[in-house]
Amino acid sequence: MGKPTPENVANVARRLGRTLAQDEARLLSEYLIALLKWNKAMNLVAHNDWRRVMSDLITDSWHLADYLESLPLPEAPNCFDLGAGAGLPGIPLRVFWNAGEYRMVEIRKKRVAFMRYALSRLKLAQTDVLGCRVEDVPQELFPADLILSRAFRPWPEVLAFAAPHLTQNGVCIILANEKAPTSMTEAPGWKLLSSTSYSVGDKTRYFWGFTPESISR
Repeated sequence: MGKPTPENVANVARRLGRTLAQDEARLLSEYLIALLKWNKAMNLVAHNDWRRVMSDLITDSWHLADYLESLPLPEAPNCFDLGAGAGLPGIPLRVFWNAGEYRMVEIRKKRVAFMRYALSRLKLAQTDVLGCRVEDVPQELFPADLILSRAFRPWPEVLAFAAPHLTQNGVCIILANEKAPTSMTEAPGWKLLSSTSYSVGDKTRYFWGFTPESISR
C-alpha cells in the first residue's frame, strides 16, 4: 500500500466502511505522515504501520463524529478532550466533526509538542492544545458543553471533574471497551443519556454519554 497518500488513505477507509471526502483524505494523510515521523523518536502510538493506525485508532474518530451528531449539543459547543495523548481521537475527530471550540488537554510535553505540530500542518479551525493538568485549565474557559475522555482516569473520576465544569445540559462522553454501567451508584447526580457500540476488527467498543441530573455551583 505504500505511504499514506490521500488516495491510499481513502482506499483503506473504504475497506473499513467509510467513504472519505477529498479534503478528509488529505487531512488524514497529513496527520498520519506527521504521526509516523514523530513516532520514530517517541512512543506516541503502538503501531508504526499507518494502516493499523487507521483500522485501530482513527476509526474511533469517525464513529465518534457520528455519535456526536446524535446528541443534543448546541450548534457551536464548547468542548474539552481530557488526556488527549497523541491527538487520538481528537485531531481526526475534527476532520469529521468541526462544530464549536475544541480544546485538547495534555500534560506530557512531547505529546503537546506533537499535537501542536500536527495542528500547524492541518490548520483545523477552532482546535487547540492546552499543555497543562486538567485541574489547571483556566476557569474562564468553562463551562463546557462537551467533555470527553478515553483512558484518562476511571470514569467516576472523570464525571467528578466534569460536574462543576459542565453546563446544566452538558454531556460527558467516555470512550470504553465495555458496556455502559447499569447503575450510577459510583457517580450520583448523573444519568446515562445514551450508549452506542461499534466494531473495530473483531473488537467491540463503546461510547457512554452522561448528562447531569443536577449540578450545584
